[in-house]
Parts: sequence; structure tokens; C-alpha cells
Amino acid sequence: MSAENSNSAPSFRYAAVTFDCPDPAELGRFYGEVLDLPVTFATDDFVFLAREGAPGLGFNRLKDYRRPTWPDPAQEKRAHLEVGVDDLDTAEAHLLTLGATKPTTQPSPDRWRVLLDPAGHPFCITTLV
Repeated sequence: MSAENSNSAPSFRYAAVTFDCPDPAELGRFYGEVLDLPVTFATDDFVFLAREGAPGLGFNRLKDYRRPTWPDPAQEKRAHLEVGVDDLDTAEAHLLTLGATKPTTQPSPDRWRVLLDPAGHPFCITTLV
């Protein structure tokens, strides 16, 4: 867009989702292994994973971080990832070895599974995407 056309809307693109957490390095390692994404930027307080030209995932240290208590609404989740997989059982088993945990509440386990990352964020695995 040229500077002459200043009345038009600016261009936006999806860049990343960033999660608050107590340990960005730990969460970056977990999702880096899950999604095969390299670390492209890291400090003690922030880790960013991405492939060139694609949206990424960020992990930001929050001093007073409180784990979501899903499904208990006492400390609600704010968002979660849906991760596409070919086989739910195989994917779940692998994610558990990487540090995920599986809550007892599973709303529709034949279609998708809810797991918790090492910082307690719920995420889903599904064969629907």
C-alpha cells in the first residue's frame, strides 16, 4: 500500500499466540517437541517458536502465574490450542511422555482428548483437523 492511500485500513496478519507461564524454557521445550518447531528467540523471560514465514508460539514468564484449574472454573483457562493428530491413542501416549498430563474430565474422548501442558494450560488433540 502506498503512503498516498492513507484512508485505507492497515494490513494485519496472524503472527503468534503467546502463553503466560512460570517457566518459558520448559514450555518452549514441550511445544517445540510436540509441534517440531525451533526456538527462534529466547531470553530468561520469553521463548518464541516458529518456522520462517509461519505463525509462531510464544511463552512469557509471569511472576504470579496461577495454573488453570480446568474443568473447575476457580482459575479459568483463557484459550487453548487444538492440535491435529492421526491417531488419538498414539498421540496421547507420546504427549504424556513429553510431560503432558491427562485430566479425568474428558468431554468427548472418542473425538478429541483434553490434555494439560507442563504449565497446566489445557490443549486438545483431535483427528477432526
